[in-house]
Amino acid sequence: QVQLVESGGGLVQPGGSLRLSCAASGSIFSIHVMAWYRQAPGKQRELVATIISGGSTNYADSVKGRFTISRDNAKNTVYLQMNSLKPEDTAVYYCNVFPARGAYWGQGTQVTVSS
Repeated sequence: QVQLVESGGGLVQPGGSLRLSCAASGSIFSIHVMAWYRQAPGKQRELVATIISGGSTNYADSVKGRFTISRDNAKNTVYLQMNSLKPEDTAVYYCNVFPARGAYWGQGTQVTVSS
């Protein structure tokens, strides 16, 4: 059974940084596009960033230049480095494949940007 476990969230002041991690089990890691998503209170879940097995990345316009997605194939882990955080980045962050599969959603990790 595939499991994705997110970690690394927390409370940070505007302008601060956080690094999220997503540990993947099973055989999905080498064959799928991996992605980070987020869901803010009262809003729909949205795609934040994607990374293919070869390393190419794409970002939502709202995070471009501030967030960096990366992967460590040896550790089956995907990361999201978030810099220059803004209050509007406050959300629960999830990792999944792209396109997302319902069965792969984990608990997510809460990121709160506030002074």
